Amino acid sequence: MTQLFRSLIFVPGNNSRFLEKAKTLQADIVCFDLEDSVPDNEKTNARKLIKSALKARKLYKSSIFVRTNSPSSGKIPSDLKEIVQKGIDGIVIPKVNNVKEMKKIEKLLSNLEKTKNLKPIQIIPSIESAEGVVNTFDIASFGKRVSAVVFGVFDLLNDLGVEYTKDSEGEKYSRRKIPVDAHAAGVAVIDAIWQDLKDSKGLEKDCKLGKNLGYTGKSIIHPDQIPVVHKLFHPNKSEISWARKVCEIYLESTKKGKGATTVDGKMIDEVHFKQAKALLELVK
Repeated sequence: MTQLFRSLIFVPGNNSRFLEKAKTLQADIVCFDLEDSVPDNEKTNARKLIKSALKARKLYKSSIFVRTNSPSSGKIPSDLKEIVQKGIDGIVIPKVNNVKEMKKIEKLLSNLEKTKNLKPIQIIPSIESAEGVVNTFDIASFGKRVSAVVFGVFDLLNDLGVEYTKDSEGEKYSRRKIPVDAHAAGVAVIDAIWQDLKDSKGLEKDCKLGKNLGYTGKSIIHPDQIPVVHKLFHPNKSEISWARKVCEIYLESTKKGKGATTVDGKMIDEVHFKQAKALLELVK
């Protein structure tokens, strides 16, 4: 499946009705959630429901990710044991602080993939702490599994001891640093959610700001936000030009029997080619 990163919508993993409804969503990524939207006493049930939903993968139009619990929770081994199976495209890991945490998770993933004879799945780390912000480039550069990073504003502000407002000063440095680090690492970058579902003008303004900061797309929490996000994160001229160049150079490279190559000094491989192709198909 080709993949875009304009929208990532979170769907509570313990709500069977929402999981069913997600089959019709037009978001680029549907992310079944095991973390914040699921109470502790519902985690086991949520894993079972998500596992069942993944078996019906062909009925979902979007890329399918699952947000695990955080590294500090101690629940990731139980999460991965249930959800790593055929049908999953990747996982979102919340509250990633450093590469050491990533190494532990990749080891778990590799063992499960080997046991179940699966191809490597993608990882999208979520940056939600002061330590995570400082280490964003290292986290984004961790390896080929990392296809994007996502900004989590609420836990970051909590870590900083700052109260959330729609224009929190405490978020500004981090919101600007994360896309710089992500682009330097060569991965996509997804902006934080807009919480006020009644403030559509505020969402539009926030998307425009995120786009101008270098974000590829936005995290969302309600289907009504999808059209606005897709409209405002539509590829611009420079992105279209880049995608055409990637497709052209990569195809020439494969004709010569090579895989990875470079475009304007940056390494590109099949993942970049598929993303570029998907972007051009969207423009058409």
